[in-house]
Amino acid sequence: MSYLTHLECSLTGQIYDADQLIRLSDAGQPLLARYDLDKARAELDRDEIMRRPASMWRFQEMLPVRDPQYITTLGEGGKPVLKLNQLGQKLGLNQLYLKDEGQNPTGSFKALGLAAAVSRARELGVTEFVIPTAGNAGSALAAYAARSNTVAHVYMPQDAPLINLTEVQMTGADLQLVNGLINDAGRQAAADAAEGGWFDVSTLKEPYRIEGKKIMGYELAAAFAWELPDVIIYPTGGGTGLIGMWKAFDEMESLGWIGSKRPRMVAVQSDGCAPVVKAFHDGAEATEAWENAATLAGGLRVPVAIGGRLMLTALRDSDGTAVAVSDNRILAAQQLLARQEGIFVSLEAAATIAAVEELAAQNWIQPDEKTLVFNTGSGLKYRLLLT
Repeated sequence: MSYLTHLECSLTGQIYDADQLIRLSDAGQPLLARYDLDKARAELDRDEIMRRPASMWRFQEMLPVRDPQYITTLGEGGKPVLKLNQLGQKLGLNQLYLKDEGQNPTGSFKALGLAAAVSRARELGVTEFVIPTAGNAGSALAAYAARSNTVAHVYMPQDAPLINLTEVQMTGADLQLVNGLINDAGRQAAADAAEGGWFDVSTLKEPYRIEGKKIMGYELAAAFAWELPDVIIYPTGGGTGLIGMWKAFDEMESLGWIGSKRPRMVAVQSDGCAPVVKAFHDGAEATEAWENAATLAGGLRVPVAIGGRLMLTALRDSDGTAVAVSDNRILAAQQLLARQEGIFVSLEAAATIAAVEELAAQNWIQPDEKTLVFNTGSGLKYRLLLT
């Protein structure tokens, strides 16, 4: 079923056995799943794969679960790419698109990563999970834990959106509210996980959430007839999706499904918490902790990201950039998209609309370039804050 062969340290290249329960490499860095791409290229037919039911698991050979009985699914993946004709016209862009991951289970793209992580961890014997979260990842873990008859412990900041708290409680997961930010929740979750023997599925601190997120890259390639867009604009907190898509592009080229063309990747953050933007424009090799992080977009309020170096590599290797936008601009962009296109997106996704406005005005994006923004979550999960 899966062509998974091994895990590899994203910094040193050290090889690890994929059939062990493991989180980070010996260097304390994210581990990346690797596949037998030569064999997959000889045996897989991308057109046959696209005739399968539209879900993340249509790409099951390029996902890490070996035995299908462990797949835990709620129908994640297979969400549409929509052309934004009216907004594009307003911004002077003839080919503006949005990939709508807000239609996933639990209303966000977190479903992709947690479906993969829970499925693979169950296959490796895990029955009890823990996660620190700004909100949506906790909702997703709680749902997939319930679906798989496992236990979830969810640590959230006290000011996380009410809907996320409700989702976690509704599934029967253990909800712990922490005074502070997601990194404070992470410290408490790690301490309690060590004591309780729970498996921690924190962002990029285990190898398989990124595997679910990378499927967004496979799906958008398929949506554009296997030719990638010119620009991808992505809201960036922990950065799993950005890193995952960049990984997916390399895999697809090795499979012979796409050519060598890559999109210019754009990371978007709030100016109240912009460690990736700062590091990118400072020419730094890694991100540094952002002091006094504050933004209405909870998913962007990530002051410390273990994947900072990997994000910066993707941005620079693609000739991309990083943009910080204010909360006021995020709120205005959320309303603009809803009024122009009828799509009510999360605050994090609205940040990409604010960024595309800025980049179009600067002519960084040309009128005929194929430009894709991401809706990472439904706006229905947030208290409405009209400007």
